[in-house]
Amino acid sequence: MISVVIVDDEPNAIQSLIWELKHFISDITVVAHFTKPEEAIEYLNNNSTDCLFLDIQMPTMDGFQFLLKLNQRDFAVVITTAYNEYAIKALKHEAIDYLLKPIDSDDLAETIKKIKKYKSKLKNAENFELALEQFNKRFNKKKITINTDGKLIFIDADDILVVVGDGNYSTLELQHNQKIVVTKKLKEVNALLPQDHFFRIHNSYIVNLNHIKEYIKSDGYVVLTNNKKIPVARQRKTDFLEKF
Repeated sequence: MISVVIVDDEPNAIQSLIWELKHFISDITVVAHFTKPEEAIEYLNNNSTDCLFLDIQMPTMDGFQFLLKLNQRDFAVVITTAYNEYAIKALKHEAIDYLLKPIDSDDLAETIKKIKKYKSKLKNAENFELALEQFNKRFNKKKITINTDGKLIFIDADDILVVVGDGNYSTLELQHNQKIVVTKKLKEVNALLPQDHFFRIHNSYIVNLNHIKEYIKSDGYVVLTNNKKIPVARQRKTDFLEKF
């Protein structure tokens, strides 16, 4: 079954597409539809889907601006519009297809084939990534695997000084002033780290205990080997001292 989200500022266009999908295409379910792009962005940043049918011309933002506001895109994108001048721009934004309104049933059927092919490739890629991660966990106990910018990065855990959380993003600060930003919440990154060397010292920080050189009790913060100061949350102070 392929799950679909539809974003279009015209309710009639949404209902027309839903009708086409229900009557002419099998194995499709519309899990959500929106006339307000802001609501759709919030939904897509917190829920998964296989495909997004996206209108280009909307009052508050166009479809291409919409795509830039998404935290990540692990689904197929199909552009829908009444105008044909956006085809090249749609390709540049890595849309898998481009449908002109009113949408033709035969064209829609061809698009669904592309969506299924995209989903199959994505699943194979995910399986390959999982195999690499399992291999890394088995043979490289000190390394963690981070998926970012379309690639897997294997990082030596000893090189991580601190992880800084910011909503749906986390920044890994490494030795030699290196930084890696990932679209993972801090608790997700924490689950990847070896718990004997790392501690979530604050709601926004995970520190590598091996890189702490000072603990300033009076002010309630630690100093790392790169001289960065990290606050210790009051409610975590006892657990931190026991761990440290």
